[in-house]
Amino acid sequence: MVSEKRVKLHVFEPSQRKIWTVVGKNNEHWVDPDSVYCSCPGFYFGKLNGKTICYHLESAHLAIKENKVERIVFSDDEFSNFLFGIISDL
Repeated sequence: MVSEKRVKLHVFEPSQRKIWTVVGKNNEHWVDPDSVYCSCPGFYFGKLNGKTICYHLESAHLAIKENKVERIVFSDDEFSNFLFGIISDL
């Protein structure tokens, strides 16, 4: 995932709001590397079974460490629609 640049940082300007996503096998998932959260079902069910992280978060942490994050810049005007798209995919 890291070598394929599937870890994405969406930056909205001028506010500098940021949304992280990772493109998985079947769809794109919202992640928060700082809060250790992923929207994928594997993260949720893994938490129930004592796991602390899914492969999307592992990929995000690795991409950050290796500076291999795809940075995509948007206008603040696009923030609401972008967020709506992420939430509707959950």
